[in-house]
Amino acid sequence: MSIPVTLIPGDGIGPSITEATVRLLAAAGADIAWDRQLAGQAAVTAVNDPIPEATLDSIRRTTVALKGPLETPVGKGFRSINVALRKAFDLYANVRPAKSVLPGLRFDDVDIVLVRENTEGLYIGVENYIKIGGDDHAAAQSMAVVTRAGAERIHRYAFEYAVAHGRRKVTLVHKANILKYSQGLFLEEGRRIAREFEGRVQVEERIVDACAMELVMHPERYDVIVTTNLFGDILSDLTSGLVGGLGLTPGANIGKTAAIFEAVHGTAPDIAGRGIANPTAVMLAGVQLLDYLGQAERATRVKRAIEAVLREKKTVTGDVGGSATTDQYTDAVIARL
Repeated sequence: MSIPVTLIPGDGIGPSITEATVRLLAAAGADIAWDRQLAGQAAVTAVNDPIPEATLDSIRRTTVALKGPLETPVGKGFRSINVALRKAFDLYANVRPAKSVLPGLRFDDVDIVLVRENTEGLYIGVENYIKIGGDDHAAAQSMAVVTRAGAERIHRYAFEYAVAHGRRKVTLVHKANILKYSQGLFLEEGRRIAREFEGRVQVEERIVDACAMELVMHPERYDVIVTTNLFGDILSDLTSGLVGGLGLTPGANIGKTAAIFEAVHGTAPDIAGRGIANPTAVMLAGVQLLDYLGQAERATRVKRAIEAVLREKKTVTGDVGGSATTDQYTDAVIARL
C-alpha cells in the first residue's frame, strides 16, 4: 500500500523544488501518497491563516511530512511556522547532516551530523520588556529554559543515532563555563547518557566558541555534534557553509509521534518561477524521509545519485557553478538512479 505523507510545497521556490523531489522519489520507486497542504504565505493568501487546521490535521493523520521553505516576515506579522510546527508536534530533535560532495571547496572531508535540541533554550520564547521611568521598552529580557527531560532525550537521540548509523564519536557542545545552571544541566545530562554508551561511542566535550573555531579549521575532527537550540541553529548553518551552503543541506525534525523533513534555506523570491532553483536540499530531505520510513536501501540509492551528479558538476544549477535548470538537474539525478 502507498504510504501517506503530507506535502507542504511552501513559498517562493518551494513548489518547484518540492515537485522536483516528488519526481525523483517516484522514479526511485517510493510508493508515496502525497497529501498536499498549505502553510506560510501561500496559506495566508488562500485562507488567511499561516498554518491552517487542515494542514495540522493532515500531519496528525500521516505523522510524517515533507516541506519546502516557508516565508516568515522579519519583525512583524505571524511567527515562524517552522517553530509552530515543532511545538505542535513536539519535534524535539533537529538533525542536520553536512557532507562534502562539491569539488573545489576548501574542505573535502566534512561529514558531520548536527543534532540540535529543538524545543527549549532561548527559543522557547519567554520574553518581556521592563519599564524604566517613562520608557516602556527600556530593557528586554529573554529566558532560556533547559529541562532535565529535554536534555536527556536529545542526548539519548544523538547517541542512539550514532550507534544506528555507524558513527564513531559524539561531541557535547555547551557554554556551561559561563551559564552554569541552564548549560550546566544540559552538560550534566549529556555526561550521564554518554556513560550508558561507553565502549560503543567515543565522547568529547567542547565549549561552543572553541567548537566554532575548530569547525572552520579542522572540521574532519567532528562526527556527531549535539547541542542546545540556539547554538545548534548557528552551528548547523556554519557546517552547511563548509560544504557549499544551505542549498545542499537538509533538515529533519523528529518527535516521538511525528516527523517533518525540510529544506532549511529561504524562499528565494528573486528567482521564484524562473525554473533555476536548486532542489538538492529538499531532495536530501527526501532521503531522510525514506530512511525514516524504513526504506534505507532506496534512500542510499537516491543519495548516491544526487552526490554523483554534484561531483561531476556537468548538470548542476547556477548557485553551485552550473547553468542547468531545476528540471535538467532533476532529470540528471533520475538518470543516475
